[in-house]
Amino acid sequence: MTMQIDREICALICRSNGIKAKEIARSLEIERQEVNHSLFSSPLMKELCWQDRAYKWHGIMKQDRPHVGLQEFAAYYDTVGNFVGLAEEEWMEQLKEGCRNIGRNLNDTRGLFHSFSDCRQQMIRLFSDLQEMMGDRCLTWEIAFELRLKQSRYVRIYADVLVITEDRVFSLEFKMKDQVKPEEVLQAAKYCPYLEIMFGPDYEVIPVLVLTSARESFEFIPIGKSDAVLPVCSGDMLFNVFDEYLGFLA
Repeated sequence: MTMQIDREICALICRSNGIKAKEIARSLEIERQEVNHSLFSSPLMKELCWQDRAYKWHGIMKQDRPHVGLQEFAAYYDTVGNFVGLAEEEWMEQLKEGCRNIGRNLNDTRGLFHSFSDCRQQMIRLFSDLQEMMGDRCLTWEIAFELRLKQSRYVRIYADVLVITEDRVFSLEFKMKDQVKPEEVLQAAKYCPYLEIMFGPDYEVIPVLVLTSARESFEFIPIGKSDAVLPVCSGDMLFNVFDEYLGFLA
């Protein structure tokens, strides 16, 4: 319930040109104390919102396309069209610089840069497939790599890739494996509540686990012991995940 309230408060702030806590409480029909608790106690809310000298609250990121301010949280953010037009070397340099800007560790001991390159290759293939099916519409979408989310006071987590369409946010977690593990399904799903706050009620957040060493694989896997399921696919079937939700093959 707390994260739902955070989502409503953040959305109201991001749609305004500055709004006071008492106005938020009145609009949402909740207690002002509840508003203050959300804004001052949640690490994510403290990153997404700021208060001016007149005690009005503002959002760092716009909850509409283009998502102005998203670059403050992502190592790389741009339109899909600009992304696919970049050579890999130029994209990698921009990504590394962005990682440094958001405090992302660039220790390559475990093959971090190779995983970045692997993610890019998967996305380039996806958008090539999408262009063949739906034309240039997908080039107007937005894409972000290494999105920083503040989970708690001292813990930051990083979503691998976001693809932002007109009304959906696909949160893609990449693993260079060919078999799925339950804990990796949970990892892919854990970003959802934070992204729902960040992007607001007009966007459906869809978590996806991508196994880049697998081939011709696409299934829905239960998330823990809940009734919810999460799409898990190989890189060559990522196109089919998008079709599952966007229905352009229907």
